[in-house]
Amino acid sequence: MAALLIGAVAFGLAAAAWPASRWVGSLADHASPHLLVPIAFANAVVIIGVYFAALAWGVAVPAMAQPRDLFSFATCPKGDRKWRVVHLSDIHVVGERYGFCVESGRSGPQGNERLLQAFAKLDVIHASNPLDLVLITGDITDAGRAAEWAEFFDAIAQYPRIDSLVLALPGNHDFNVVDRSNPARLDLPMSPKKRLRHIRTMSALSAIQGASVHIVDRETQRLGQTLEKALEPYKAKMAAFADKGSVGLSISLARLWAIMFPMVKPLNTEDGLGIIILNSNAETHFSFTNALGMVSSEQAKAIDAIVYRYPDACRIVALHHHLVECPKPVKKLSERIGTALINGSWFMRHLGRLSARRRNARSSPHRLDRRMRRSGHRLSAIPRDGRNR
Repeated sequence: MAALLIGAVAFGLAAAAWPASRWVGSLADHASPHLLVPIAFANAVVIIGVYFAALAWGVAVPAMAQPRDLFSFATCPKGDRKWRVVHLSDIHVVGERYGFCVESGRSGPQGNERLLQAFAKLDVIHASNPLDLVLITGDITDAGRAAEWAEFFDAIAQYPRIDSLVLALPGNHDFNVVDRSNPARLDLPMSPKKRLRHIRTMSALSAIQGASVHIVDRETQRLGQTLEKALEPYKAKMAAFADKGSVGLSISLARLWAIMFPMVKPLNTEDGLGIIILNSNAETHFSFTNALGMVSSEQAKAIDAIVYRYPDACRIVALHHHLVECPKPVKKLSERIGTALINGSWFMRHLGRLSARRRNARSSPHRLDRRMRRSGHRLSAIPRDGRNR
């Protein structure tokens, strides 16, 4: 109701200011600049009014199916396939033995001892009842620093059985937080330092899972090279940029970050468990916005192509942000909004339609195949050994 009310008022103000606005001028206007003041004011009211009128789309969130608690789902019937998946998130590794995380400050734990305890516990669990996957969904580091990544790798190296099961994805702290000592510091859009944090994150993800995940070829919408192979041609530039930090190298590596996602862990069997790893972090530059999240339409299209081709598989779609605003009323407004996708209702509806099409594909694969041929896509079978062709 608040979104509809604010949206209606904003739209009314924009409509009232529209007759006084003007969007095209000439050099003659500069002869009387004082006459441009009311026009500029009207233009500003129109722009800001339209911006806030878009809040009316907030009705999309309560109109959709509401989230359920995990334990409200029915237990799996006997005979169904099951996987044992460990989900970790926001481990915020710091680079100092007695360091505190940015957000918890002195009220939080020092160093990384709790992470080591968690890995030790998982190692014991895995020894007695093997795990299939350890998924870390972002904010692996506290500020994307080289020392923090080194601490993470040192910690996981102590538990090689767990290390081999890890898949990870980036969080906003891994590259959007500018400075641990001054989180409010502004990071300019063309700053080489942000690109350096991108390069660190890509290098770290390649070290964690480079040989086991594939990226999606944007032209064919099929699984392409492994992450490790895809980064191979860029390694010399990445190393040079890490040494020099030049703007020219930063620009030449800019596109690399976008094409890395989604990452996909292929299936072992046609009805196996597939993992789709997304980057849900918005490109932002200071503390008030660095936690914002969104899923790009390019990533959504890639998900479509993957699911269409292997309709019998089970999927985990992994991302850092909450899909929608946390429904718990006890949460602070900043925690509920600042950590959710800004296009979450759209993405949820997209996944819902995808689920319906997946059921259609099972019941009538030939009809779906014809539909996809008309739209430029083609279903392809996955071989028994799980490799993509």
